[in-house]
Amino acid sequence: MKFQIEKLAVAAFSVCAIACLSSCKSNESMYKKAYEKAQAQTKAEQTTVVKTDEPEPVKVTPVTTTTTPKTDTSNETTRSEKLTVISGAGLKAYSVVCGSFSLKANAEGLQSTLKKKGYAAQIALNSERKLYRVIASTFDSKADAVSSRNSLRASYPDAWLLYNN
Repeated sequence: MKFQIEKLAVAAFSVCAIACLSSCKSNESMYKKAYEKAQAQTKAEQTTVVKTDEPEPVKVTPVTTTTTPKTDTSNETTRSEKLTVISGAGLKAYSVVCGSFSLKANAEGLQSTLKKKGYAAQIALNSERKLYRVIASTFDSKADAVSSRNSLRASYPDAWLLYNN
């Protein structure tokens, strides 16, 4: 009896294995069909360029100039601090500050980077706070300072305006 159960178990296992293996057909034909469809689509999308001996006429459009109105800078915030210039030519009424450091060496590093980019960078000391301010540019007009700050914010997002007392 035990031999018959083992024989029946082996037969059942064999039937299951055959059923599983025969149901897992290769999808190679599906991949081949997809590849052929993609090739046909690529060929259909290719366009031929027809050359003509006549050049296309040139369209001339007049150049128009537009003037941008001056922006109102009265609502732009500024900080007011008493500073002493440590390195640079001197500050005008409005300055753009790109960095503040407690160590002079760090301020000098940013000043060097800004000078390499073409800015007349300066270092000024706020003795009350004991911070070295790195000033990228300085202006007499607030509008010019705002414009410079906005362009500097691409590289220095924390740049801010300083009103020199």
